[in-house]
Amino acid sequence: MTTSRIPRFYNLPLEERLDDLAAAAGLTPEELAPFQTGGLLPGQADHMVENAAGTFNLPLGIGLNFVVNGREVLVPMSIEEPSVIAGASFMAKLARAGGGFTATTSEPHMIGQMQVLDTANVEAARLALLEHKTELLAAADEIDPLLKKFGGGARDLEVRLIANSPIGPFLVVHLLYDVRDAMGANAVNTACERLAPRIEAITGGRVHLRILSNLADRRLARVRCTIPVQELAFDEFSGERVRDGIIEAWAFAAADPYRAATHNKGIMNGVDAVVIATGNDWRAIEAGAHAYAARNGRYTSLSTWGKDAAGDLVGTLEMPMAVGIVGGATKVHSGAKAALKLMGVKTAAELAEIIVSVGLAQNLAALRALATEGIQRGHMSLHARQVAIAAGATGEMIEQVAARMVAEKTVRIDLAEELVKSFASDYGKGFPADFMEERNQRSVQNREKILVGK
Repeated sequence: MTTSRIPRFYNLPLEERLDDLAAAAGLTPEELAPFQTGGLLPGQADHMVENAAGTFNLPLGIGLNFVVNGREVLVPMSIEEPSVIAGASFMAKLARAGGGFTATTSEPHMIGQMQVLDTANVEAARLALLEHKTELLAAADEIDPLLKKFGGGARDLEVRLIANSPIGPFLVVHLLYDVRDAMGANAVNTACERLAPRIEAITGGRVHLRILSNLADRRLARVRCTIPVQELAFDEFSGERVRDGIIEAWAFAAADPYRAATHNKGIMNGVDAVVIATGNDWRAIEAGAHAYAARNGRYTSLSTWGKDAAGDLVGTLEMPMAVGIVGGATKVHSGAKAALKLMGVKTAAELAEIIVSVGLAQNLAALRALATEGIQRGHMSLHARQVAIAAGATGEMIEQVAARMVAEKTVRIDLAEELVKSFASDYGKGFPADFMEERNQRSVQNREKILVGK
């Protein structure tokens, strides 16, 4: 039986973690081997993008402790930013005490848009399209027999009048299309292309753009969790103080778009990491999330935080989640296939529910840190390792240099360089001249790139 609790997983040597992870998931190390190779060969990349020159790797870690709808889930997360995986995993551990995460999804309905221009009378054209709605839906339903076989296809047709545009009034036809376990872009775009001639014939106008909308507000994922107030206590902070601080921090994001942008970025730290690991389109998810956050005319928080009658902390998150488990990179990229296998997902809805759970956990991690000891303490201890490496530290020296910078509460490339020199001297043998030359050159190149406090 899969368990997402692997105590002290981070203390294991890197080469041993795959064995423990496979055992916890009931898989073989070979099934998860793509995690250690990057999962994509240059020859495969050549068939995925134009002008391919190779591949580009990101770190892949495992979100632990997650229970989603009563099921233990090990969550692969691909991200370059330190503290995200640790933060989400720790918050998932706190959420376990309240039953974990409860998530749901709406039907996988995507929106295809067709822009209708040059009609003699936009209102008459709108009514004509609505009169032919049954015919148009029937035609759209026959475009993809395979999708229809699996229960997908056309679901509705809406006609919007855009009255105030720089080019004057025009119509937009929305085709609502059930894409089942696919992300759906190709299916929806094909359906729009095929319907365009008939729409032109009905309206007497010209169908210009025919394209999917990434504001997938008919395909939502929702999650909630309850954190027992006593689980929030640590050090000198009582559970009530942490709870109230989190709610107050959320209220800032709910009221102010400048704060909401960073607040929602924290949510997307968790969301994007899983989306990338599973080979899905993180740009589409980002676009949909931020558009949804501004759907009422003002950009605001995607999440909510409050307390229940028992005084426990309650969080919710709702956002568009157009992800798939069939087609695209999810079937080409061996790392993405391994990620889906690790999570044990059978449907796109299950994947969406896990992703929003990770987003809510990461949001809680950021709010808890901000409301108590500050965001920098845990974050900078991990960021310090990157700075140490950029300064030329290797092996055991990485942890030593990072620990010294954190102790001095100063994480900067110039300090790291001095520490590297000092530790090299302490070892009594220094470094080879060619290594030092390479280190110095790399340090100069990276000096301006290191953003302390990222």
